[in-house]
Amino acid sequence: MRIIVDVMGGDNAPEELVKGAVNAAKLYSAEYTMVGDADAIADVAKKNGLDLSSFEIVDAKGVVEMTDDPITVIRKKTDSSMVVGLKMLADDKGDAFVSTGNTGALFTGATLIVRRLKGLKRGGIGALLPLSTPVLLLDSGANVTVTPEYLEDFAMMGTVYMKKTFGIENPRVGLLNNGSEECKGTELQINTYKLLSQNENINFVGNIEANKVPFDACDVLVTDGFSGNILLKSIEGVGKLMLGSMKGLFYKSAMTKVAGLMVKKHVGALKKKFDPAEHGGAPLLGFKKPVIKAHGNSKAKAFENAIRQAHGFASSGVTEDIAAAALEIREKRMAAGVEESAE
Repeated sequence: MRIIVDVMGGDNAPEELVKGAVNAAKLYSAEYTMVGDADAIADVAKKNGLDLSSFEIVDAKGVVEMTDDPITVIRKKTDSSMVVGLKMLADDKGDAFVSTGNTGALFTGATLIVRRLKGLKRGGIGALLPLSTPVLLLDSGANVTVTPEYLEDFAMMGTVYMKKTFGIENPRVGLLNNGSEECKGTELQINTYKLLSQNENINFVGNIEANKVPFDACDVLVTDGFSGNILLKSIEGVGKLMLGSMKGLFYKSAMTKVAGLMVKKHVGALKKKFDPAEHGGAPLLGFKKPVIKAHGNSKAKAFENAIRQAHGFASSGVTEDIAAAALEIREKRMAAGVEESAE
């Protein structure tokens, strides 16, 4: 297995990403290709005493900025570390790709360069919500406008991913909605509810309200990318607020400081459980090869975890199982006379 890592994207490139990649290489057996400015990578290695002898270094001077238009990146920044890495993945020069770069550009690149699996109407960005039990949110930002068929694809992909990577035998799929009743929501949610209920290969547990999500209501939560991104950031923000408030409480007086020392170990474990960095990154599902979007502000540990996730993704058989399920759904739709989008 070979994992390709883009070390020039995000807020802390390249130093934190190079350090994270070196740490990951010590823990997860694979071959690694580091894509980015070779001179900058060498400077980081020298500064931090890092041994890069086991890495293939591919020089790519271009950098994708967070403000870059996705299509412009793919068409004009062909020398960027992101585009070079995606092309290597598409050309079978690697088994998975990890980047902290511009989400829109990465998703567009996966669509146009790596390509979508046959039978799927859309790929999606999954995000593991930082909760006590893992919940995969699909879509978390790529597809603002969706149809019931897109959401059915997301439900299928999420089911396969959680089964293969987390060992959940029959993942529960929920539909994000403003009420639990079957009749709630817009036309999109009502029609999606009917579609998911009829799919025997999906363990659909109905509508899930946002306040039920943290309480083990489902294993896969499907929605449009606009609502999903808002939910994701709300959960992350509330988590930071609560942990910060807890820290402030323990520093309120001498007595609370003593109490804080007594539970410091447990608070640390709680913080780790709800830290998004511990989950790695977001898998881009529905493409011919695994792509992982790491957090844009990733430091070494978060990038290491994103690479761990890519390693598990590539070795799990998720892509092959999604491909088989996508063809099955396509045949069902064709039999029902549902118009197919262009591949």
